[in-house]
Amino acid sequence: MAQSNPEDGNTFVDLSGMNTSPSHHDNPYNALIEACSSASEIQARYAKHRETRNAAQRQKFTGPNFDGVTVDPVLHKLVNPERYPGFSDTRNCLVFWARPPTAVKGLVAHLQQRLRAVAPNLWLMPLHHLHMTALEITFSLTAAQIDALIAQMAPAIPALTDYTHAHRARLVMPQLSYDTAAIALSFVPAAGEAVPEGRARDEDAYSYHHLRRDLYDLAQGTGVQVASRYVVPSAHLTVARFVGQEDVHVSGGEGEVDRGKVERLVECIEGINAELREAWWPKVGEGEIREGGQWVVGQEKGLDCRKGVLWYGGGETVRLGRGF
Repeated sequence: MAQSNPEDGNTFVDLSGMNTSPSHHDNPYNALIEACSSASEIQARYAKHRETRNAAQRQKFTGPNFDGVTVDPVLHKLVNPERYPGFSDTRNCLVFWARPPTAVKGLVAHLQQRLRAVAPNLWLMPLHHLHMTALEITFSLTAAQIDALIAQMAPAIPALTDYTHAHRARLVMPQLSYDTAAIALSFVPAAGEAVPEGRARDEDAYSYHHLRRDLYDLAQGTGVQVASRYVVPSAHLTVARFVGQEDVHVSGGEGEVDRGKVERLVECIEGINAELREAWWPKVGEGEIREGGQWVVGQEKGLDCRKGVLWYGGGETVRLGRGF
């Protein structure tokens, strides 16, 4: 399979070494599961994906051809209403989100402030909008089209949103992942490390990738065609986006890159990741993980079936599942 260049910043390219093309399976998540014989192997695929991507992005940011970040044009207009009066986002979507528990939100708040210290113009995802896309049904349709899909899926929505109550996939090892458009907090599926009290070690055999597979099957079973872009082995929450060039360009320099600013941003991200590995990752022989360092999906809240204009965390809840 021809691999896309990880430097291109494409969020939807699998860099784990797997071919997860939907054309090879009725359910695209099966490819990785079938190729892995253990939770450790699935974890390794997720880890390889994010490490490969971060390494490529570091090279891109610090390379001689870097000329700036990729500004989200819609968000740029939304955060500058005085320059774009009356502008609104019209892209309607239908998704099932995993909402992070309180401890993970606390960690994100800490990291956002660290990032803002070196990149003061970053747009930060509001904590109450934080989400991880467990399943995307479709994107960029009209409100009427979304409502028609919801009507078709209605009998299955309670089972989908409550699914994590009995199918508890655990995520560990938080790390910042980044590209020229955004910064995210990513996790990898657990593989028996520092199992919390009340949970059996073999429960980690059911991974976040298994959860995504099952949600896909349940959704497809309604007759809806899942148009998800999120098939790659990644479990991430977007925490910040670039909405201008101010944090990487020379002030008043008409597009000239400020290498010092770029270096400080990359060093900040890498420094945070070193601290996360030291303080929030499980350690051999230790039985507990620091609060915020793991996430059992469905903890506190079940899945959030969400519709509407939600690219930046907004939208409307159709049904919120039962948490534990």
